[in-house]
Amino acid sequence: MLVYSSRDSLLEKYINDEREFLELDLSSVDLSELDLSGSCFRGCRFEGVNFTRTDFTGCKFHNCVAERAEYLAADCSEAKFVGCNLSNSNWRGARLSAARFEETKLTGATFAEIKSLGLEFHECLLVSCALRGFSFRKQKLDGLNFSDADLAGADFRDAVFTNCSLRGASLKSANFRGADLRGCDLGTFSIADANTFKGAIISASQASELLAVYEIHVD
Repeated sequence: MLVYSSRDSLLEKYINDEREFLELDLSSVDLSELDLSGSCFRGCRFEGVNFTRTDFTGCKFHNCVAERAEYLAADCSEAKFVGCNLSNSNWRGARLSAARFEETKLTGATFAEIKSLGLEFHECLLVSCALRGFSFRKQKLDGLNFSDADLAGADFRDAVFTNCSLRGASLKSANFRGADLRGCDLGTFSIADANTFKGAIISASQASELLAVYEIHVD
């Protein structure tokens, strides 16, 4: 059962060395510029919360909801998000070095001007997510749904896709050289679009689907 909490209540518990927070409802509360590093949050609600410049270094979030939350310039280095709903959240300017998102919904989330060295996504919904210029170079991408995402200028060189989707994604100036796309749903694309995937590895069936658009059939 969720228990409503406040900024002062949370801060008091943290000052008194509490680090485990269970089923708290902090929706719409201003939690900006706090040091909550090393904490573990389970089943908490942070809908619409302002986390601007908050320190979440090394924090763990399990089954939390933080739709529309603002993580502007927040420090989430080495943080871990598992089974969370972070749809339409804003991460502009956040530090996400060595952070991990696992089985998490990030539909409509915005990642811009972030520090992302070592950042990983695993089995996440990234539908309509803004990831312009993001580097996935040499990463093993498993279970990522990039449908309708903004991936303009993204770096996918030498990445390996497994159970992924790029259907409807914006891929202008993205680099897929050396990427293995055989485990990815590329959606419908034209010969002109094929230049985007220059240097990538695709399967025979994917090549056949591309040629079929022009009524060219592989025997």
